[in-house]
Amino acid sequence: MTGAADIPLPIAIVISACLLGGALMTLVGAIGLLKLKTFYQRVHAPTLGSSLGMLLIMASSILYFSVSRGALVFHEVLIMVFLTLTTPISLMLIVRA
Repeated sequence: MTGAADIPLPIAIVISACLLGGALMTLVGAIGLLKLKTFYQRVHAPTLGSSLGMLLIMASSILYFSVSRGALVFHEVLIMVFLTLTTPISLMLIVRA
């Protein structure tokens, strides 16, 4: 595996933008957990923020490792599928409890 210095600048900018966007969406969800008034709003905000944040962070991971290894890498897709399926299910279980 090559180092991060070997990644072309335009791809590094896209990777950085995805990482920062994912971190920002996750932060917005966490702030929504603190600032929203009702229980249902508080539960809903972090799940949306974490889902979109996870999608952007995993996209940047797929792009980084695909460029650094020279072949498409889709291991992170399994993580995305697992989190996408379990986040709404855990939301429904918390709301019903």
